[in-house]
Amino acid sequence: MNKIAKHSLMAILAATFGLGATLAQAQTAADRVYAIDARNEVVKSGAGLCWRTGFWTPAAAANDPAGCACDKDLLPKEKCEPAVAQAASQPAATGVKPAAEKITLSADALFDFDKATLRPEGKAKLDELVEKVKSIKLEVIIAVGHADRFGTDAYNQKLSEKRAAAVKEYLVGKGMEANRVYTEGKGKKQPVTKADQCKGPKSKKTIACLQPDRRVEIEVIGTK
Repeated sequence: MNKIAKHSLMAILAATFGLGATLAQAQTAADRVYAIDARNEVVKSGAGLCWRTGFWTPAAAANDPAGCACDKDLLPKEKCEPAVAQAASQPAATGVKPAAEKITLSADALFDFDKATLRPEGKAKLDELVEKVKSIKLEVIIAVGHADRFGTDAYNQKLSEKRAAAVKEYLVGKGMEANRVYTEGKGKKQPVTKADQCKGPKSKKTIACLQPDRRVEIEVIGTK
């Protein structure tokens, strides 16, 4: 199961443990990237994994009090083992922090409209990404799918998830380690276009206007 928890799954988990609104309030108040229960402790799965919120990224986890306990392998060593990192850097600082690069690809460049099957042009774009990744020591790749406003919330959520999964499947097929590629779908919840743009019913003109919302954001984190 993908380690990046979605809000819907987190809500079900909270209800199972009888946490309900207390969990949501605690998270909002503390601005945390992990699910927090009424005791202000991180909620964990039966396998001992920390449940992440939809706001989780490696960079955000580094600023969360539970980041090192939950995702030590994804965070900079100097963050979780400051004494060791400082000793290793003497007499000269030689450590290299993981750098993140976010690439936003138009979903229309990867897929046909309303589809989740990669087009040849989309595969070529991902081939370029694979070549870039070969030049770094990869930590993690996060692929997040998005959709435009046409269609129901449920439909667009599934479509965005399928598109992100298609990107992962292709990258893994090109040699990327599956456990280093995370996927998530945001549906139509995070549009790039403004509310006063692209008005009107579904038409070729409106669909073209909403193209920026149909996208896959790929964040690559690693060291040179």
